[in-house]
Parts: sequence; structure tokens; C-alpha cells
Amino acid sequence: MSARDGRLGVGIIGAGRVGPVLGAALAGAGHALVGISAATDDERDRVESMLPGVPVLEVPSIVERSELVIIAVPDDQLSDLVAGLAALGAWQPGQLVLHTAAAFGVAVLDPARAAGAIPLAVHPALAFTGTSVDLARLRDAWCAVTAPTPVLPIAQALVVEMGAEPIVIDEHDRAAYAEAVSAASQFSTAIVGQSVEALRAIGVEQPGRVLGAVVRSAVENALQSATVDSIDR
Repeated sequence: MSARDGRLGVGIIGAGRVGPVLGAALAGAGHALVGISAATDDERDRVESMLPGVPVLEVPSIVERSELVIIAVPDDQLSDLVAGLAALGAWQPGQLVLHTAAAFGVAVLDPARAAGAIPLAVHPALAFTGTSVDLARLRDAWCAVTAPTPVLPIAQALVVEMGAEPIVIDEHDRAAYAEAVSAASQFSTAIVGQSVEALRAIGVEQPGRVLGAVVRSAVENALQSATVDSIDR
């Protein structure tokens, strides 16, 4: 972090649904966005919408310019990306490197850590749209945080600055965490999709609006029940 004001120069690798939203959240907290990578027209459009004025750069340039590098790429690309940048000598001592993959802790960042970078794993438990809607939803979201003990407060502080709440997940528990979050998301999507099709089949024109209240109330009731059960144990 800057010795002057605690603000960071933030670079983002990946302009899918997650990276630009986290970038916008950190920019709103006063950090400076130095660049973002974007590989497709859809990604460039998302950058223009969410992060107007932020330059689209090549990945090595982003790493070179950033005090905090956020890696928001598909899980199956993460390991090779980190190792490839290490082979190029791109990682810098003291640089914060944060990935957003649910299933991985900080071990996947070992090639960057070997170069002196500080590894952080932060996964927002949120179904992202890649739009400004997510900025409001972040304020009700939790983020799984995994980091070496001495730097854990840094990861937690970044989550709070993004508007979310941090929850610490141990390295060996990340896979179980990822499975739980994925199951909740996929099950909800599948059930709602099935119900929407059933209503369409009987001529309901706006099934999503019809189901909205019952789905939200059912989920809220289930979550409230889970919270009460946890307190009672």
C-alpha cells in the first residue's frame, strides 16, 4: 500500500463478470485503477460500461504497473497464468496478488509468492451479472478470504472496502466451500428455470415476476432457519 495515503494502484486481469465489478468497487473506495485486460468484444464493452477511462492493457503491463493485481479468470486458467507470469519474471516483491477463484486458496499463487509477491485468495459468494447491479449486491455479500496469517488483515480490509463482509476459510477447506456455494447457485437456477417453463407452458406471460415473491421469501425463510439452527447448536 502507498505509504502516503493507503491507496493502491490496482490492475485487473480478466474482464468477465467479476473483475470489472471488483475494480469499480475498489475505485469507489479511492483506489486507482491502472489497467485491465480484455480479450473479447463483450469484455471490452463491459470495461467501457463499468470502468470508463480505465486503459485496456496486455497482462504483463498490468502486472508491471500494479501494487495490487486482481486475477479474475476462469478456474482452469489460473494456475497456468500465474506460472507463466512467473516464468517471465513479471511478479514483484511486495506486490499484492489476489485471485477470485472459489476452489483455490493461496497455494495456486506459489510461483508469485516465490518472487516475493503477497498472495491473497478472495471469493465473493455472489452470482455476478457483470453490471452495476452487482455493486449494490456486494453490500449484502460475504467473501471467502484465505491468506497467510500476517497478511490476512489486508485481504479482510480489501473486502470491507468493496462493501462486503469477509469470512476466513482455511486453505484445506476451499474445495468444500466452493462445492457448497456452487450447489446453492446451480440448484437455485435449475429450480427457478423449471418453474418458469412450467408457467410458460400454461400461458403465463411473465413467469419471472410471478415467481419473484415466492422464490425470494422461500430463500429468505430457509436462510433464516439455517441461521437459527446455527445459533441453537
